[in-house]
Amino acid sequence: MIRFETVSKQYPGGTTAVDRLRLEAPSGQITVLVGPSGCGKTTTLRMVNRMIEPTSGSIWLDDQDTARLDEAALRRGIGYVIQHAGLFPHRTVVDNVGTVPRLLGWDRRKTEKRSMELLERVGLDLAFAKRYPSQLSGGQQQRVGVARALAADPPIMLMDEPFSAVDPIVREQLQDEFLRLQADLDKTILFVTHDIDEAIKLGDQVAVLRVGGVLAQVADPAYLLAHPADDFVADFVGRDRGYRALGFHEAPPLPLSPEPTIGLGATPAEARAASLDGWLLVVDEDRHPLGWVEPDRLSAPIDRQTLHRGGTVAAAGGPLRNVLDAALSSPARRGVLVNASGVFVGTVRAHQVLTAIEQTRRPEAGTAERQPEDAR
Repeated sequence: MIRFETVSKQYPGGTTAVDRLRLEAPSGQITVLVGPSGCGKTTTLRMVNRMIEPTSGSIWLDDQDTARLDEAALRRGIGYVIQHAGLFPHRTVVDNVGTVPRLLGWDRRKTEKRSMELLERVGLDLAFAKRYPSQLSGGQQQRVGVARALAADPPIMLMDEPFSAVDPIVREQLQDEFLRLQADLDKTILFVTHDIDEAIKLGDQVAVLRVGGVLAQVADPAYLLAHPADDFVADFVGRDRGYRALGFHEAPPLPLSPEPTIGLGATPAEARAASLDGWLLVVDEDRHPLGWVEPDRLSAPIDRQTLHRGGTVAAAGGPLRNVLDAALSSPARRGVLVNASGVFVGTVRAHQVLTAIEQTRRPEAGTAERQPEDAR
């Protein structure tokens, strides 16, 4: 657990970066700090490992006041991941991962074994172990940075916009990998981002800061989206917060419609005979959806090059947001739903999903909003 007790940071000249912050990051959970530029997110993070010293107040790790701990020992016991990974360019990947274990006095064999295990765990091919950071992509470097932060198995991790320097597809992959790791490891994580979508996806609780380091609201993502504390929080979370909130509601049983399907290699005549309204769903031999075709536009047997891949595929019973998106993005205006094995089970239209949304219960009145009194 990380606890901030009326913590402030003021710089010479009178600039206040953090103002009387009271916040608790529970053990085994991800607490995300989010807010506009200049709101003190990174300053707050760096005060935990005393890279920045608070002007007043105290920060506690469980029952230990960080001000009373040796700085070097404190930092070795906290995993730290930053933007662009911050790897040592003159060290190989495996040596970068083993940095903290070596500082703690681990022998070389134990350090290398642990480093290789972690590289595999963060999804990096072990063939990269002897390469240097410059030989890796940005996403691969970030995976090494996460592995390095985990090397000595610290109970606490600080992460400062670790995924912001990579492209959107890689970023999503890293986020998913990170959530998978956290499900196994249960670290206490303080995570900084400027991206509210990332905060909502990753956070067990989200703390929104105003410029000047004032806590505006802290709550679990579903409550934050449904009940922003004021206009500032509502504007920061975004005008589409109602749509985002659907990600926290599981879709009820929907009236799925059977859908004509066809396989790769089918002729234009076969596709036209199977089509009902100008669109036809293509599946593989295991009935996994591959995409849509317009039979009237076909001039040759169906192959992967002729597939229209617009439209997402959603899991039946998954989040309502995903199901609605599948219906809205489909060129046929029918969302493609699959079971847990990825097998096609039917289609659904947007109006049917909207009816289900109307029938979904509002968030429980007793949903806890974890925020200190001075943020209410």
